[in-house]
Amino acid sequence: MSSKIYVGNLPYSVNDSSLSNNFSEYGNVTSAKVMMDRETGRSKGFGFVEMTSEAEAQAAIAGLHGQSVDGRSIVVNMARPREERSDGGGAGGYRGGRSSY
Repeated sequence: MSSKIYVGNLPYSVNDSSLSNNFSEYGNVTSAKVMMDRETGRSKGFGFVEMTSEAEAQAAIAGLHGQSVDGRSIVVNMARPREERSDGGGAGGYRGGRSSY
């Protein structure tokens, strides 16, 4: 099973290091990443933490879900696999050029 954890409703003050520190009391953190907006460079308010084992991940979820961080109640649960995105916009099937009717 996976040991990757989703962490949501993060305050904008949280960075990778502070996220890792919060989870390290529950076990060995192998990575911690706060997702950032490419255009603004600001936190998107969620991130992911990977721990050495599923048991450590479950302990962190039990201990941190719903806890207040800088006045915000964080959401902590097992990360789900990323869903495939359909190409639902933009130029779509546009091929350009002239039509020859």
